[in-house]
Amino acid sequence: MKRELPVYNIEGTDFIVDVASLQLCEKANPENVIPLFDMRDVGDGYVFDYSPKEKNIPRLFSDDTDVTTVKIPELVQLDPVGMAEKYGYSVHEVQGKTDFALMVDQQALGRRLMGQLPTVDIAGHTFYVDITMDMLRPKDDFASNGIVFRQIDHYYDDDKEAYVIPYNPKKHEFQELDYENITAIPKDLIVISFPHEIALDTVGFNRKGGWDETDGLKQKNIKSHFEAKIIDWNETGIEQTIKENIKKQQQSKQADESRKTSNRHRKGPKL
Repeated sequence: MKRELPVYNIEGTDFIVDVASLQLCEKANPENVIPLFDMRDVGDGYVFDYSPKEKNIPRLFSDDTDVTTVKIPELVQLDPVGMAEKYGYSVHEVQGKTDFALMVDQQALGRRLMGQLPTVDIAGHTFYVDITMDMLRPKDDFASNGIVFRQIDHYYDDDKEAYVIPYNPKKHEFQELDYENITAIPKDLIVISFPHEIALDTVGFNRKGGWDETDGLKQKNIKSHFEAKIIDWNETGIEQTIKENIKKQQQSKQADESRKTSNRHRKGPKL
């Protein structure tokens, strides 16, 4: 039997506490939701501006002048059963815990705070996520250029929320392609995909930016190790680029031959 979710009343309106989706959902209008991460995390709860008229956080250009500041308890207090189910604890175990303690891998966080860098496995080779050096730094390969984040920023795919880059598995490094002239899929390169550095090492990213080192961890969590995905070249759209380049080169060759023929005719026969 499906469990009945708890309800929390905000300014006269009942909201269902939806821990699975991390949001509040208006009981009378399920399409009206207030995402947890649209609220401000204040440690012992969440604060947000609330419009009784819109029954939500007011829109950017809202004309509602009756906006109030609302603070709700942590989810572990609003729905301990749901939080226990979502994060793999017993209801007894979540008693006295905070949302942060449940939502963030405390062991992985402890290792990171002690100085251990996260790692990424790329086609069988280990890379360190080195935010200070702005790169994925290959383990035990000092001749490699590695993967420098500022060099691959144009390869970030917003839809996939990941970098999708050409990679040389022998040299353990990113390798740029000549998209203007490429006419065949590179045999010595593969395509790999991995998350943005803010997801790979949120703590390191926060430190570099001057923010609290645990900012955003409830939303992103923390991992000590990742594995890059290997993407088929056919999924990158490179085949179309290759076809266009071959056609362009053929047209250029034909134009050159035509000019040569035309030049021979203009010169006329030799005496």
